[in-house]
Amino acid sequence: MKKLQVLGLGLFIVGLSIFSYLPFIGQYQLEETMVEAEVKSEHQEVMLSILRPMFGETYQINFQFISDLNRLIDAHNDDLKIREAWDEVIWDDYSFPLTKAAANTPISDYPLAYFSLSVLLAIFGAMLYIVPLYRGEPEGIKNNGIYFSSMKSRGLLGIITGTYLILFYVLLYWFPAYIANLVIMVDPLSKALSGQEASQWFLYGLLYTLAILVMGIRMFRKYKGNMYQTIRTASVMFFQLAFAFLIPEILILLNKPWHDFKNIWPLDYSFFYDYRLEGMVSSGALGMFMLVWGIVLIVIGVPLLTYFYGKRWYCSWVCGCGGLAETLGDPYRQLSDKTLKAWKVERYLVHGVLVFAVLMTAVTLANYFMEFGLLGQATNQLHSIYGFAIGAAFAGVVGTGFYPLMGNRVWCRFGCPLAAYLGIVQRFKSRFRITTNGGQCISCGNCSTYCEMGIDVRWYAQRGQNIVRASCVGCGVCSAVCPRGVLKLENGTEDGRINDMPIIIGNKSVQVKS
Repeated sequence: MKKLQVLGLGLFIVGLSIFSYLPFIGQYQLEETMVEAEVKSEHQEVMLSILRPMFGETYQINFQFISDLNRLIDAHNDDLKIREAWDEVIWDDYSFPLTKAAANTPISDYPLAYFSLSVLLAIFGAMLYIVPLYRGEPEGIKNNGIYFSSMKSRGLLGIITGTYLILFYVLLYWFPAYIANLVIMVDPLSKALSGQEASQWFLYGLLYTLAILVMGIRMFRKYKGNMYQTIRTASVMFFQLAFAFLIPEILILLNKPWHDFKNIWPLDYSFFYDYRLEGMVSSGALGMFMLVWGIVLIVIGVPLLTYFYGKRWYCSWVCGCGGLAETLGDPYRQLSDKTLKAWKVERYLVHGVLVFAVLMTAVTLANYFMEFGLLGQATNQLHSIYGFAIGAAFAGVVGTGFYPLMGNRVWCRFGCPLAAYLGIVQRFKSRFRITTNGGQCISCGNCSTYCEMGIDVRWYAQRGQNIVRASCVGCGVCSAVCPRGVLKLENGTEDGRINDMPIIIGNKSVQVKS
């Protein structure tokens, strides 16, 4: 089995290496017809004039092609800005669609072959490595030397992995033209599902889904015998595959708005943007259902389900961000900061993002119903600031790229506005708690080590305190790794949920509140 795992690891590295090399192959040739096809009608004439020096040129590498493209467009825009001709400035970014259209690469001829040689080969290698894991080992999770692993304890391999993820997210969000070949590679899959060519977001959604599915199988192996973990993992795999990936693509095929039915405002911060509202309202009965369903989830679904089950019903069973954190990010869960300072930063930061999201949405809706008489098109700038700072930099680059550096729930702890909303309900009006049996605790520390949300679970367990924290996502791993069965996830009555128990120190007693 060891040799099979070594082979699997080797195949994974080969597949990943090919995937990383693909953006740099092929030639790039821009033609007038491409500009006419990819550029908006109001910009076509001026863009044809701007890009005329590139017509007929053959570029051997995408860096030079993209550099010349941006240089010509920027020079045109800079001249207009100097003359303060703001209405004539081309604000749209055409670098990605034009680079993709100009690509003359072998990937265009054999996209599925390259997809198989890179992504599918990496998946096959990962499966060869994952399936034999924990074979013959008794059920139950121990620390197993995780702090001596270069990959799992901020060692060299972890730093390299984090750097790779951060670079990929930076390219995906802000420089997608450089990964145009990767998008071309998945064009056939996109056309099969939605009838349209792939975008960088289809590529991302596909890779995101595959990561959850493959690493979900690893979770089955790691937590074998634990029914709660098995069902929970299967749930996030299902919701990501069906609700976040397949159904939205099928909606596009049916000429309906792209919509993730499990995504909830304020995590889905663009839900109340004008183009989303107009798209839903103009899409007939299904569009109105999307709108009503989204509002019902916000107003009724979140507080009601959180009251009965805590925030775990969403954060650990449904959410795509949580799904990736619980599967791909599971090897790094022990890296979450358990210090009091981190907890203080977490409280202010995550609730600050929630306030920002609420204010932004309120301004957006007010401006929309006043027919843009409040701020005019300045709301777009507000959206851009939030999208850049929170939606891209925080949720993407930091939230996922920092898995090997700060743990797998950085975004959920410090940045997710929906987690903050759910947490407020869970902390003050919910039946969910984690009960502890202090008399059985042997202070092994497994629970605190594996808490991805940075909670010092052992502190509560030693004192027999119920764990009632706004940040707890109810993943249940603390209970799964406890060798004595001290911890138990419960949905009881609210009475006795928050217990005050004295700790005897010498002749004095101190009240400790959870």
